[in-house]
Amino acid sequence: MILTVTPNPSLDRTYEVPSLDRGEVIRATGERMDPGGKGVNVSRAVAAAGRRTVAVLPLGGAPGALVATLLDAQGIEVAPVPVAGATRSNIALAEADGVLTKINAPGPELTAAEQESLLETVREQSRDADWIACCGSLPRGLAPSWYAELVARAHRAGTRIALDTSGPALLAALRERPDVVKPNAEELAEAVGRPLTTVGDAVKAAEELRALGARTVLASLGADGQLLVGEEGAWFASARVDTVRSNVGAGDSSLAGFLVAGGGGPGALASAVAHGAAAVQLPGSVMPGPANLDPSAVTVTADIPADRVLTEPAS
Repeated sequence: MILTVTPNPSLDRTYEVPSLDRGEVIRATGERMDPGGKGVNVSRAVAAAGRRTVAVLPLGGAPGALVATLLDAQGIEVAPVPVAGATRSNIALAEADGVLTKINAPGPELTAAEQESLLETVREQSRDADWIACCGSLPRGLAPSWYAELVARAHRAGTRIALDTSGPALLAALRERPDVVKPNAEELAEAVGRPLTTVGDAVKAAEELRALGARTVLASLGADGQLLVGEEGAWFASARVDTVRSNVGAGDSSLAGFLVAGGGGPGALASAVAHGAAAVQLPGSVMPGPANLDPSAVTVTADIPADRVLTEPAS
């Protein structure tokens, strides 16, 4: 079982539009409403893969109730933490050429009691967990050290933990040695404080995160692929993608693919890339199932192309 923790979940509305013309009336060609938040997306991808998952998340107001209903309809067990504030609602505008514009609300501010209740719920639900995946930004009220406390508690209970966050929250958590951290290129550049222009730059940055405490780094490099850097070595993987429809949740799908494949080694990296490549070819934040995956399109190598220039350099 994979337990996910989403401190700042959302109700996500995605509209497909021909193009985004500021100041004009735009008629959508398609729309979706999904439960959102990075950890929620990981649970959705795990469930789509046919594995059991439990989603721990603070929920409040009518949007929170709808998030729980939508997750239940997808066969995902929900462990809600009631909060006074309403769960945030986000909007995404997906253009026909693949460009995505997102409007994310700030979300509620959690009280000290609600924060502790969230930690306690994670403890209660993690007894049968193979992995805990903690994902996304922290809501108002939670200090950057909150994830570090969660990692420390998970390790005391003997549970492996994967962390997908950024900024001060990521750096604070590294001292507690999370088993896996999953930054994208921008988050990796921010963590080491310098631009990344090549795959080699990304490898060096991942090694620095390991020196700071991360046991394994799974780094998403956008269209260029993904890196896995850990105690057993380093690997680079990429996949052929025919058409990009939406990158919403693609990184979360990758993390789910990595964890359901064991959470370590080149086989898990291949699964991560296959899941991410499948996700970007689906509309909105639809998570891929086994029928959407194309393992034959994935290439994994220990021969890192260090001099390859990143398609989208990170600063």
